[in-house]
Amino acid sequence: MRKSVLFILLFSAIISINAQNLETIKLNAPDKQRGESVMQAFSKRQSTRTFSDKKLTLQDLSDLLWAANGINRPESGKRTAPSAMNKQDVEVYVCTEEGSYQYNPKSHSLDPVSKGDVRPLKAPVCLVLVTDTDDTWAALDAGIVSQNISVFCAGTGLATVPRGSMDKDELKKALKLKDSQHLMLNHPVGYPQ
Repeated sequence: MRKSVLFILLFSAIISINAQNLETIKLNAPDKQRGESVMQAFSKRQSTRTFSDKKLTLQDLSDLLWAANGINRPESGKRTAPSAMNKQDVEVYVCTEEGSYQYNPKSHSLDPVSKGDVRPLKAPVCLVLVTDTDDTWAALDAGIVSQNISVFCAGTGLATVPRGSMDKDELKKALKLKDSQHLMLNHPVGYPQ
C-alpha cells in the first residue's frame, strides 16, 4: 500500500514537472484585415480530414484563436462567439505535438497545461472545446465557437473538420479538467494537403 501511494506521488510530481517545461505563449495581435468576405468563406467551407505536416504560424494560430472565442469588445470583455446569458462557458484548449495549452482570451495567450501529444486527429493543432455547465445551452455555445473556427478556416485557406469523436477519458486527464467540465467538440486545424 505504501509503495502504491509513493508511486502515485512520484508519478504526480513527474507530470507536474513535465507541464512546467512548457511556457506560456504570448499570441500576436489578431490581423482583423485578413481573409475573404463572409460569403466567400461560406462558399469554401468544407470538412477536411487530411492536413499538411507544416506547423501553423504564430499569426495563423493567434488569428484562429481570436476568431474562435477571443475578446472583440475589450471595454465589456465580450467575445467573438455569443453565449447564452453571456455565460462565456466555452473554453478552448490547444493540443499540439509538444503539449496542451488553454487559450486565455483576456491576455490573448496560451497557458501550458501538460506535455505530450494527445491530439484526437493528427493535424498541426487540435482545438478542443470544453464547457463547465450542464445546461441545455452548452451544446449551442460550443456549436457557435465551432462555426467561428470553420468559417475562419474557410476564409483564410486553413483546413478543419468539427468532430465529436475523441478519447474523452484521455483528454480529460491530459487537459486536467475538473469533474464539472465537459468535452464537447474538437477541431483539428492545419494547412490543406
